[in-house]
Amino acid sequence: MINSVNPLQAQELIANGHLDVVDVREPGEWSHGHLPGARLVPLQRLRSNPQDSLPRNGIIFVCAAGVRSQTAAKVAEASGRTDLYNLAGGTRGWVNAGLPLVND
Repeated sequence: MINSVNPLQAQELIANGHLDVVDVREPGEWSHGHLPGARLVPLQRLRSNPQDSLPRNGIIFVCAAGVRSQTAAKVAEASGRTDLYNLAGGTRGWVNAGLPLVND
């Protein structure tokens, strides 16, 4: 089952430290800012090798608006991963909720 969470719910889940935060956008999008603690796994790479891209259960997927991340969560679910979350509204919703993005 894939759980859809809003930015404030996602922030709380991430703060608890039990989830892998996976951003499925492209590197150019990532470079404009991403969620704290996230790692970049572009959707195409995740699709081609979900087992290596997702080494554990407990994942929150993020993209720009929530569409690609929902697709990524479905790929993860099909590959046997559990405890899956999709950030509804993506990074746009995150910023609109007043939450910060970080740059590396």
